[in-house]
Amino acid sequence: MGRVSNARENLIESVLELIWTGSYGSTSVEQICERAAVKKGSFYYFFESKTGLALAALEHSWRQYREELDRIFSPEVPPLERILGCFRHHRKEQEDLQSRHGRVLGCPIHSLGAEVSTVDLRLRDCLQEMVTQFVSYFEGAIRDGQADGSVVQGDPALLARIVFAFSEGQLLHARMKNDLSPLDDLASGTLHILDRTRGGATTGPSNFSPERLTLTSPARR
Repeated sequence: MGRVSNARENLIESVLELIWTGSYGSTSVEQICERAAVKKGSFYYFFESKTGLALAALEHSWRQYREELDRIFSPEVPPLERILGCFRHHRKEQEDLQSRHGRVLGCPIHSLGAEVSTVDLRLRDCLQEMVTQFVSYFEGAIRDGQADGSVVQGDPALLARIVFAFSEGQLLHARMKNDLSPLDDLASGTLHILDRTRGGATTGPSNFSPERLTLTSPARR
């Protein structure tokens, strides 16, 4: 029975690594089984498809990662420091992965989500739920920061989405460039947005509207 249990765990670990270092589409069941040292028949004993395995692997990985997020975003940590601590964790994780795999891998949620969003709705919905939960950590820290005066006022949900999108964009740039340097801007960019003492940009409903982002043609100026 121990060997059966190990086979399932090995499949979960292997698919995550293959997808993160390559892509979902290029990863075959045969490759997963070879990496996990598991026979193909055993694969289908546990999972009905590659999607089924990927969903189980994502849920397993997210449960583990949330334990780390709970520690980083502890209410005992000052609000801004929670977010900056998350970014330090990103940097350390990317450095470790670069050392192990020889390249910068970026965020697995958005790397996979961008690939499967139009072709696999089950995976897309799973990944979107992870994003929603992740952003909620940022929103909680921002609300606490607004309460203690360390974070600019404004819609905390909107600010959380902006900061999260900024961080994910930097992780994507790091993956594309195979260079960790975009992550150097995470702290300063976030403080520029949120830190009240630095004059962070307030993005509350009273002074932000999508119309302000509309481009005006030269003829209309």
